[in-house]
Amino acid sequence: MDSGKVLHRRKPDIPVIRLRASDENHHILQVSSAKRLELSKVIHLLEDPLTTNLKERHLFVLKKLLKRSQIGFLLKELTGIAKILDICAEKVKDHPEYLPILCEALQICRLPFLKEKTSDELNYAQDVIEFLSHMGCLMRVSDAEVRQLIVESVKSFYSCVAPKHLLDGLQPTSPGYRLQLLERSDLAQTLLLSMVALENQPAVKLQLLQTLQILSSSSDMNCALILNARGAETICIHMNEPDPSGQVLFRSSEILWNLLERGSKAEAIAQLSSLECVISLKEAFCHQLINGFRHSDLQLTNDLLVITSLIAENPNSLLIESSFAKQLVALVTFPELKSHNPLVHSLKLNFTNEDLKMKKLLLNLVVLMSKDLAALQLYKEENVMAALLILTKPPAASSERRSGSRHWSSVQQEELQLQALATLATIAPLMLDDYMYCQGNACLLLVLDWCVKQDAYFGQGHSLHATGGRGSKKAQMRHCIRVMRAVTSLGEDSVGQDLCDQGTIGQLLGILMQMEASPDEEDVVTLEIKSDIQLILSLLCESDMHRKELFGSEGVEMAVHFLKKGSNKFYSGLGHNKLILSTVDCVWSCIVGCYTTEDYFLAKEGASLLLDLLSSSPGCLHCNILATLLELCDNPNTLSHILSWRDDGGRTAPRLLLQLWREEEEELKVSRDRHGGIADPQKPILSLHQQDDTQLSFSANVPSAAVLELSENLRSKIYSIFCKLGFQDLPGLSAKHYVTLSIVRRYLDFKVGEVWEEISREVSLDGVRPITPDEEALSTICKVAEDTARRVAAEQHSILEQLEKEEISKEELMYTEIKSRWKQRELTAKSWDGYVSKTSNYEILKEVKAQREKYLESSRPKPKHEDAAVHPIEHFIGQVLSVESTDAQGPAGVKLTLARAPIKAAGQDVLGPTTQDPEYFSTVSVKD
Repeated sequence: MDSGKVLHRRKPDIPVIRLRASDENHHILQVSSAKRLELSKVIHLLEDPLTTNLKERHLFVLKKLLKRSQIGFLLKELTGIAKILDICAEKVKDHPEYLPILCEALQICRLPFLKEKTSDELNYAQDVIEFLSHMGCLMRVSDAEVRQLIVESVKSFYSCVAPKHLLDGLQPTSPGYRLQLLERSDLAQTLLLSMVALENQPAVKLQLLQTLQILSSSSDMNCALILNARGAETICIHMNEPDPSGQVLFRSSEILWNLLERGSKAEAIAQLSSLECVISLKEAFCHQLINGFRHSDLQLTNDLLVITSLIAENPNSLLIESSFAKQLVALVTFPELKSHNPLVHSLKLNFTNEDLKMKKLLLNLVVLMSKDLAALQLYKEENVMAALLILTKPPAASSERRSGSRHWSSVQQEELQLQALATLATIAPLMLDDYMYCQGNACLLLVLDWCVKQDAYFGQGHSLHATGGRGSKKAQMRHCIRVMRAVTSLGEDSVGQDLCDQGTIGQLLGILMQMEASPDEEDVVTLEIKSDIQLILSLLCESDMHRKELFGSEGVEMAVHFLKKGSNKFYSGLGHNKLILSTVDCVWSCIVGCYTTEDYFLAKEGASLLLDLLSSSPGCLHCNILATLLELCDNPNTLSHILSWRDDGGRTAPRLLLQLWREEEEELKVSRDRHGGIADPQKPILSLHQQDDTQLSFSANVPSAAVLELSENLRSKIYSIFCKLGFQDLPGLSAKHYVTLSIVRRYLDFKVGEVWEEISREVSLDGVRPITPDEEALSTICKVAEDTARRVAAEQHSILEQLEKEEISKEELMYTEIKSRWKQRELTAKSWDGYVSKTSNYEILKEVKAQREKYLESSRPKPKHEDAAVHPIEHFIGQVLSVESTDAQGPAGVKLTLARAPIKAAGQDVLGPTTQDPEYFSTVSVKD
């Protein structure tokens, strides 16, 4: 029996008999068992030295095995299948007959793996990982068909391949099962490394790139694996190889994008920054720029430019060394300036949106590469500054444009203008000589004039830099002011002088007040423009008296206007905080120091406005406001304004300053008693932070904690202001404030003692023993400081005792007044009760009358002579004339008016004297 006959013999070849379901399942189990037995035998057959050369036998068994696996490989057999495929791959080198076996097995790999039980997926996960890794290793087979099938099999993992009719007891694995395990295998790395061997197989290489694109776009872990194999560098280096399809560069750029977006961006950029990668990018970009005319070609060009921009962010990139930067800088000035660069000569712009994107990317590259000084030299050689200033010019009217010539549209020109201004904000300070040579200040002032001019211009606001500028020129003004702030912040006198010679101070003040008069609601852009203008004015006027005079009354009016706004919107989130800070800085830099503007500022209640802001603003503003007030106190007219100030609650300026002092010490955790007095005479003003640094020694060129404290908190400024105001006869202070004031008065003495104590401590920490006179001097100084603190503490104690006595005296006076009032009420009530009883009971009235007559009789002086005239007795009758009611309660609310009439006895002289009863016959008002 020869092998050929054995190949065609089949035992179950009986078509007339059909198995029932149970019989069929039993048959499947038998076949499965046989298959497992055959798998181990097949491996033994292929590896056994005695049978290793039985090629025909091998092929027969392998074909039989693959035929029984047409519906897919079982999970538990993958280890054996991988071993068999690996053996076949080795035999293919000398025996091409094994290629069909290998190809058929790879086609079966497209199908989902099969499982007998649900737990198989978990139990055989490691076997699947190793099988996928072995699949990638099969790329070592040089045959193009095998490589093609491997790549297509991997791609099939991401598509829904419908499994063939499955036998009972078998199920396909879940759709994402292979993808999850693929991420844990070495398949992605192996496929990437095999790219080097595909130079002569462009079709396979393209398929491999497509597969890598799918792998990198679907999983972050795949991107990490590819980057670990230096995938970004490998892809970039090989993307310019000959490509009949024209798709390799596109696929390569997509893979690079995926690695940058989903992988480690820093790692990808580091790989792309090598000289070989930069040169490859340069060749690809120039080729696309010159030969690409389709929309997709222009998009690919811009994609390469974006990747180049990311590389430019790396300080270790070699853009300049590869001459790529020179080509890019030449493109920046095109078409605004003529260039002798051959790349520009063969370039023609169609002014499409893709051309606009390329121009904006090039401008962005100018900013990114500006960190390298060598790039700045390239900018000088290619006149980048002049090109940028040309782009910033206001758009010309349609009638002024050259007829018949192609140019940027108005929308495109707006975007380029804003992009150029944003680029200038970074480049102009670095290339200040070129900026001045090209008259950059004049160009910016022309743009500002155009921004405030009323015309038919309508900003589209499409680009990133056009935020808040739709329907206006606000975006252009914002970026123009940014450029001016950038160049003036350098402090170069030539720049400031040039701006002032062109009337910039008056122009900026006019723009600022014009914006304030606008009815438009304040937004982030508007507030930024206002604060930047104030900062520019501060920078221009800070150290020049003539410019402060130019700031003049108009500038003072502006500062006063913004100070009156207060700090109510400090936390609005729109930028009011920056505006308040810039306003205070503007007062400090533009007004303080020039008596003319200072006096006008004081006449406009500027000092009072600063104190209002100090009392209502958050703590982060206090330092700037106090510093401004301190400088303003050099003007003698300021003191009266400060002392006469009162807030809404009647609080005076000294009281406010002392309150800030106490709050500052509370924040610094200075040791104080419950009344705010000195608790520890050895540490009268020492903060908790300084106490923590007592065991540290500072070098000679580093200021110590005691010195740094002067500039880091408010106490030194408050002390200096009190030195201007004085420490006596300050209005609105209570005993509590005088306790704090006693510490403020001795602040400088305490600070001097603190510094000497710090010196003594550092000398001790450094192991240095001063000579005896110096040691005695240090000891004496420290003791004097401590004695001063004790005297101040005693003074504070005296103030508190006096306060306690005054409080006790006030309390006693209050109790005396209360007792007097209650006594008065009792007497009034008793008088009223007596009066009511007399008027209501006749017997009581008679008794009272008798007592009164007796009292009158006893009080009359007796005559010296018996013959003295005897006064006649008069009798009276009382009559109620009127009764009035008041708002008071009880008897106090009744007011009576009585009249009296004398009754004479017979024979009495009518003209005789009469006596009035003061108690009954008068107008009586009963009150509380």
